[in-house]
Amino acid sequence: MTVSNEFTIRGSRCLVMGLGAFGGGIGATQWLAQQGAKEILVTDLSSAEKLQESIAQITPLIDSGVVRLRLGAHELADFQHAQFVVANPAVPKPWTNPFLKAAREAGAHVTTELRLALQHIPAQRVIAVTGSSGKSTTSAFIHHALDGFHGKRAHFAGNIGGSLLNNCPVIGPDEWLVLELSSFMLWWLGPDSGNPHWHARIGVLTNLCDNHLDWHGDAAHYSASKSVIRNHAAGDHIFLSRFDIESPTQACEWGKLPAGSWWNNPPLDTRVEQCMPLFENSKLIGEHNKRNALLALHACMAALRIDNPQLDVYETARTLSAKMNLFTGLPHRLSLAQDCNGVRWINDSKATTPAATLFAVESFPNTSQIHLIAGGVSKGADLSPIVALTPRLAGLYCIGTAGNQLASAGGIHCETLENAVKIIRSRIRPGDVVLLSPGCASWDQFQNYEARGARFAELATELDLVR
Repeated sequence: MTVSNEFTIRGSRCLVMGLGAFGGGIGATQWLAQQGAKEILVTDLSSAEKLQESIAQITPLIDSGVVRLRLGAHELADFQHAQFVVANPAVPKPWTNPFLKAAREAGAHVTTELRLALQHIPAQRVIAVTGSSGKSTTSAFIHHALDGFHGKRAHFAGNIGGSLLNNCPVIGPDEWLVLELSSFMLWWLGPDSGNPHWHARIGVLTNLCDNHLDWHGDAAHYSASKSVIRNHAAGDHIFLSRFDIESPTQACEWGKLPAGSWWNNPPLDTRVEQCMPLFENSKLIGEHNKRNALLALHACMAALRIDNPQLDVYETARTLSAKMNLFTGLPHRLSLAQDCNGVRWINDSKATTPAATLFAVESFPNTSQIHLIAGGVSKGADLSPIVALTPRLAGLYCIGTAGNQLASAGGIHCETLENAVKIIRSRIRPGDVVLLSPGCASWDQFQNYEARGARFAELATELDLVR
């Protein structure tokens, strides 16, 4: 397998930096073995105990001697010895990371699992979606609407999890890949990573707010990384956003950064706007999800009109809208975990920014009935908007390393999710909502947001059993 004109995998010394728990590291390791790598070292800062599920999936390769593990730490010599490095895109500050720097200086080819996969996928059949909040749901809306439409398949990959490299679909001439992209992934797809710039046929932005500033360093770098989804694109590239329409003040502030108002867009088709999904399905919560759906509808129409410029806009948009109305949402995103004695327990564990938490709270008509569980590890964002919610809520229950800061205006510092649920149990009344919408990452107490959401659902179910 030739990766570029300069490098071939077969017979090479490869290193996977970050096995992780979402599938990318697993997929990269398995793919490198399939391509005939001479040796593969998998190195991760986490322990074998934390990574046991991921390790189990590559155990046959470990037993065969093709794969070795280095867990709990990275060793500089390993990177200096490697010829080919596949890094987890979330590796902190890869532009100055000493291990990746050592690999590059030693002449290694440094890339990511996603970049490798995209070499085998026609960019003109990709719809790429990014944003600070709403990108997962918007991507899922697009996939739900296009998959099976007129009997044609659509595929879904990227930040949603799994390995696109090890399960690389064959994209047919009339099929689309919907690709959810984080700011980390986009940086690696841009020219600053040392790799050629990549762009999709259709790019979509939901919004921008402070996020991952601990990784990027500042909002300017974050905005510039997000702009990779549009900058340097080919002339036939279509870019769609309603950011400046939905949040003009916020868009104006972000436009003052060096990257500028890169999301500025030609006027959107008003005929599509008139066919917005009605959302008769009550399982999908929140006005912001209606905005996500409308943006997704624009993206679907853009894709279908590429394939058929004579498309009947009204009829197609209405058909897609009806199909989108059947979408019930993604796990851990304002999903109903339990409805017990008139109290709804809502799992929004995927909300890892303050803006996402605000969206969640505003999704319910009476904030005074909301028991909000927030906290975890701050990603560098300003948490004061969550703190300011305190007097409007039935209670703010603060967990994790950010808990003390979030409790500063009268919230309850619970430390753990279990303690928060225990306290809430004594205070809830029929009609109340218990909302897990942390506004922070989960890494201090949970392996990922999914584990946090699953534990919340368990606690809600346990509560139901004891009442």
